[in-house]
Amino acid sequence: MTKLWGGRFQKDTDHLVDDFHSSISFDQRLYRYDILGSMAHARMLARQGIIAPEEAEAIIRGLEEILADIEGGRVQFSVAAEDIHMNIEQLLTRRIGPVGKKLHTARSRNDQVALDVRMYLRDEIETIIDLLRQLVETLLDLAEKHLETVMPGYTHLQRAQPITLAHHLMAYVQMFERDMGRLRDCRRRTDVLPLGAGALAGTTFPIDPSRVAAELGFAAVAENSLDAVSDRDFVVEFAAAAALIMVHLSRFCEEIVLWSSAEFAFVELDDAYSTGSSMMPQKKNPDVAELIRGKSGRVFGDLMGLLTMLKGLPLAYNKDMQEDKEALFDVVDTVKKCLRVFTPMVASLKVRPENMARAARGGFTNATDLADYLVKKGVPFREAHEQVGRLVYYCLSKGKSLEELSLEEFKQFAPVVEGDVYRAIDIGQCVAARRVLGGPAPESVRQAISRARERLGR
Repeated sequence: MTKLWGGRFQKDTDHLVDDFHSSISFDQRLYRYDILGSMAHARMLARQGIIAPEEAEAIIRGLEEILADIEGGRVQFSVAAEDIHMNIEQLLTRRIGPVGKKLHTARSRNDQVALDVRMYLRDEIETIIDLLRQLVETLLDLAEKHLETVMPGYTHLQRAQPITLAHHLMAYVQMFERDMGRLRDCRRRTDVLPLGAGALAGTTFPIDPSRVAAELGFAAVAENSLDAVSDRDFVVEFAAAAALIMVHLSRFCEEIVLWSSAEFAFVELDDAYSTGSSMMPQKKNPDVAELIRGKSGRVFGDLMGLLTMLKGLPLAYNKDMQEDKEALFDVVDTVKKCLRVFTPMVASLKVRPENMARAARGGFTNATDLADYLVKKGVPFREAHEQVGRLVYYCLSKGKSLEELSLEEFKQFAPVVEGDVYRAIDIGQCVAARRVLGGPAPESVRQAISRARERLGR
């Protein structure tokens, strides 16, 4: 096949090079954006008098037919044509004749591919934001059901202080809201039209990029032609935001794996989101959560690959940059798949409040509240801390909890203790007393849920 750029060459490329050089196997997913961008470019060329209006009409009509054929599964892409841009241009020229060769006037594949990727990523960012919104709504619904479900909060994976399941879930709401914010920021920097930059130095034709930007819905036009064709910051930024989404999903999945174990028994996974063992008939494995946790690594790898690919490139475009697309597509696909299975998995969790409450009552999670009680009685905090530490040691030696101590036992270590101590160290009261902004008290969490719903509605 004759290459569209082959005028300079006297020898065909080796078939191995054709295969190695080609990107059509993966960049064909950009076909719709490539065609829409080409239509807008053709209209602009006609408006500016660079090609005749009837030529633009023939080009646009041909592109519309190609789009319909691709979506109808009637197009076989060619490896020899290298990429989606050349494939579509060759299809167009075959269909409408020599006028199809005028489409590429005043543009390069360098600004063309940058346009396609930006249009693609704008749409995918919106899709992922919507998936995150669905997840946040699911967590808010679940939190509302468990405002009074007491559980232990942990540090170092050791029981620390009592909280509620609602409070725990709202921590993830905060994370996923930040993820949405990062994606919105990234979309703003993605929403810049590079078309008009040409290969690197613009064009001598009297083009009007602002009209193309308006037609394609871009908020701005690139201000430097070198940067326009070599910038992949927006791809890296998106991959970094996606990596954080995967961090948050992975952390949550790790907790689901722990909570669904017999050792915790805080939740039970729905059968639809679990698998069994080929050998052990009793097993119910949290494979979905584990797989999401594992898939975080591939997104991190894609991010590192993008950074490494870009770090040594001189301006402007280099063929290395073809490597951005497989990494980008993998990040997009992985994050969407994980969110689409994670949200219903969480929604279908069966919570075991009694086991959570039992765990909260163990491990002396009310020890800090006892220390606070002593401070309110006038004991300096460091002394209170030491007295409670001795009380905990005493309880361990006697096989008791703090609630099970008599008033006389309390007074052996903390003389200021009075009968009101039992209310102060009641697990429910420990949670309810933490009414500060961001605290686990049901009243505070209910307000946090309300604020989150307001933010979602904006």
